[in-house]
Amino acid sequence: MTTPSSRETTSAFASLAQLVYTGNGPDDVLGAICRTAVEIIPGADHACISTLHKNQQLVTRAASDDVAALMDRLESEAHEGPCLDSIVEDSVQHDPDIRSNSKWPRLAELTLARSTVRGMLGYQLLDGLSGRAALNVFSETPDALTQESVDVGAVLAAFTSVALAAAEREASADNLRRGLHSNREIGKAVGLLMAAHKVGDEEAFQILRSASSRTNTKLADLAERINASHRDGLT
Repeated sequence: MTTPSSRETTSAFASLAQLVYTGNGPDDVLGAICRTAVEIIPGADHACISTLHKNQQLVTRAASDDVAALMDRLESEAHEGPCLDSIVEDSVQHDPDIRSNSKWPRLAELTLARSTVRGMLGYQLLDGLSGRAALNVFSETPDALTQESVDVGAVLAAFTSVALAAAEREASADNLRRGLHSNREIGKAVGLLMAAHKVGDEEAFQILRSASSRTNTKLADLAERINASHRDGLT
C-alpha cells in the first residue's frame, strides 16, 4: 500500500469535516471515517467502528468492507482483541504481526484460520456512541502497521470522537428545532380552537388531543392541518 502524502491526509480530514458540519447523520460520518482510515493510515487494508454492549458483544456500526465486519465477530467470539482492550483499558492497542506471540492468542488463532488479517490496531473513541466504542484498523501484511500508522490512526480516532460529538449535537439540534416548530403549531391551533369554541386553553387542548386520538393523527400534524385550514380561509 502506498503511504499517503501529508497533502492527501489533510485533504481527507477536510472532506470529513465538511461531511460532519453540513449536517450528515452519524451513520454517514462513521462510514466515511472507515473508508478514510484505509486511505490515510499507512499499511491499513480494513477498518471498522464498533460499540461494546453490556453483554460484552461487539456491534459493528460501520465498516470499510466485509473483512472488517468479520473481525468484530471473531473478536466477540474470542472475547479478546484490540477493540475490547482499547475500550476497557482506555489505551491504544497495537499488534503488528499476530502470527507470533500475539497478545490475543485466541483471536489470533481464529483470525489466521478464517481471514487474511495479520496486523491490528484499536483506538477508544472518547465521545459519542456512549463512550463504549472503538476505531479498529487491520492489515493483511505483517508489520505493515508501523509507529507511523499508530500516530496517524490516533489523530483520526481523535477526529472521530470530535465528529461523533458534533454529529450528535447536530441531530439533537434538529430534534429541538422540530420540537419547537411542533409546539408553535400546537399553540396556534389551541388558540384558534379557544376562539372558535369560546373555551379556555385547557379545554381547547383537550379538544385537539381527542381529535388526534380519534383520527389516529399525531398532535403536531393535526395542529398544522388546523392552522393550514385557517390560513386558507383567510385568503
